[in-house]
Amino acid sequence: MIPRTLFPADYEIFRDSVRRFVAEEITPHYVTWEQQARVPREVWLKGGAAGLLCCEVPEEYGGPGGDFLHSVVVMEELADAGATGVFFGLHSDIVAPYILKYGSPQQKKQWLTRMASGEAIGAIAMTEPSAGSDLQAIRTTARRDGDDYVINGQKVFISNGQQADLVIVACKTDATKGARGMSLIVVEGDRPGFRRGRQLKKLGIHSQDTSELFFEDVRVPAANILGNEGQGFTLLMNELSQERLTQAVRAITASEAALRWTIDYVQQRHAFGKPIAAFQNTQFKLAGLKAEIMAQRVLVDRCIELHLKRAFDSVDAAMAKMTTTELQARVVDECLQLHGGYGYMTEFPIARAFVDARYARIAGGSIEVMKTIIARSLFGR
Repeated sequence: MIPRTLFPADYEIFRDSVRRFVAEEITPHYVTWEQQARVPREVWLKGGAAGLLCCEVPEEYGGPGGDFLHSVVVMEELADAGATGVFFGLHSDIVAPYILKYGSPQQKKQWLTRMASGEAIGAIAMTEPSAGSDLQAIRTTARRDGDDYVINGQKVFISNGQQADLVIVACKTDATKGARGMSLIVVEGDRPGFRRGRQLKKLGIHSQDTSELFFEDVRVPAANILGNEGQGFTLLMNELSQERLTQAVRAITASEAALRWTIDYVQQRHAFGKPIAAFQNTQFKLAGLKAEIMAQRVLVDRCIELHLKRAFDSVDAAMAKMTTTELQARVVDECLQLHGGYGYMTEFPIARAFVDARYARIAGGSIEVMKTIIARSLFGR
């Protein structure tokens, strides 16, 4: 076993507190939330009070004043518990960084304090019915009108969309300039003309709300823009590496959890008079998965180290995201098989893990997009 040396002692103390929070506030209720298709708002408030939200936000803006490694601890503990639908990570490690890095001091004070406390839930709206991984194809527009922008368009597959109090919207401020005409504008959830459509029914991750969003002459102050007009595509590209790394962190941790559940199960379940674990087929399958998971764990930990040193690039992120999520798919499939009929029952965590894992190979850029990024780095295209 290769020991993990990534986390200093004080981070492990933090991990203990996160683990207790998950055990007390999330795990006992998670199946109910899956059935209700919603994580209650009070859980976000409790998470904020416990310091689990927006770990990297400085204390001056109401945050815990930690770093990305604290965020990794939260991601790992949620993934280890199979709490895939608690989307603290999107809020804290995808939405908040845009405001923290590219927002004005006023924007930071206005939004980050409420996000860190859990009072305001964040979302980011990029995908549209006709634009997924190809962000340059978005059609949502933001027209400048005096001191305001007027936004029109539609977004789809927006995580946290039903409960979001603020949404970072990717839109075209100049449709003639392609990627250079895209901007990021924050829209508060109570703006006239902003409407939430259906809460979409998904294959898995049922407790996490995913929505259509509509913008009909939504007027927001020009001060709500992040960065400068026309910088949106660049800002998105800057942050996608961290987003894909968070997916890799969750994928490898979920794989470790699935393997642990299965090792416990096969030692308890008997067939033909002996534990399933006694069969060579079981041992060899789990041994192979263990070796693959260990190799990917070492990769992910190294990627985290590089990211902390700001030496982690988009190609690294694509490789980590692709290999860990593909491994996750194989692990949960093999582990479900070893559970037999019980593995097909949703009361077992492995069944939920199986359907939840399918999302990972699509979100944040599909596997095919990851291969394209890697291929371009090989051939200079």
